[in-house]
Amino acid sequence: MKPLLDIRDLTLQFDTDEGRLTAVENFSVSLGRGQILGLVGESGSGKSVTAKSLMRLNSGNAVYGEQTKITLHLDDGPVDIMSLRTNRQLKVVRGGSISMIFQEPMASFAPALTIGDQMVEQLLIHTGMSKDEARRHSIEMLDRVGIADAAKRFGQYAFELSGGMRQRAMIAMALSTHPKLLIADEPTTALDVTIQAQVIDLMKDLVKEFGMAIIFITHDLGVIAQTADHVAVMYLGRLIEHGPVREVIRNPTHPYTKGLLAALPKLSDLDAPLTPVAGDIPSPLERPAGCVFQTRCPSVIGNVCLTEVPEFRECGANHVAACHLIGAGGDTP
Repeated sequence: MKPLLDIRDLTLQFDTDEGRLTAVENFSVSLGRGQILGLVGESGSGKSVTAKSLMRLNSGNAVYGEQTKITLHLDDGPVDIMSLRTNRQLKVVRGGSISMIFQEPMASFAPALTIGDQMVEQLLIHTGMSKDEARRHSIEMLDRVGIADAAKRFGQYAFELSGGMRQRAMIAMALSTHPKLLIADEPTTALDVTIQAQVIDLMKDLVKEFGMAIIFITHDLGVIAQTADHVAVMYLGRLIEHGPVREVIRNPTHPYTKGLLAALPKLSDLDAPLTPVAGDIPSPLERPAGCVFQTRCPSVIGNVCLTEVPEFRECGANHVAACHLIGAGGDTP
């Protein structure tokens, strides 16, 4: 069976006053129906611009590589996303078959329009519903994501809702068009832990109910462990490790993935010091040659890591990593 989403050799650059910088390089991944893919990495690793590429939402100075191919396999045939040009063509991936939950819903809702007006407007654009049908459907979706007194909230503004309620309203709005793919960009970052757990459970329930796929973007591998089926670890625009979430978390192979896991607090040892990944992620304008992680890696192998881009190698069942240490007798098996 064909995957719902197939990304092949996504390369994305931006023209800036300082020159052309590379944000994503040769990124390839597939996602099946009903699956949740966790996209993990520090700020600046390319997660959000990768997700925005699926909806062609990156800014006008974005330049895509010639080999980039992004295909969305729908029931009525495949959609070549990179070939979409006009606003009419892009409707299929902008609120139609793909919806997106942004990190800060307060910045996503128009402050001068009620939550309900914005939900109804998108349904009028993307569906054949009448205004009354769109209103009823919107209130139903607000109720289904756990918002009490949904009819009242429908008529309120974003600033009148709590942070958790705004996030739920954003999810309801994203789901109201029944997308095939939901992109959730750091949807739990600004929420307290109890609301965070509720949102995670809600998203997992919605996957089962609607059979959609989700790309869950975060810097927190702890959240991914509770949420995703598969995890893709990014660093400085490159995919460096990919596999089933339990396999990657139990047997991390790339030094960067190990570093992210080591930085998590350990409930079994509250006195243990946190061990952050040493150094800082380089600027895209100062992109290292060879392995992009070589400036922070504790196990660099001579000139190999400094000059040669590592290829993906198998390190478990459906588990791959791009690291020269694999099979080289280094710190990584």
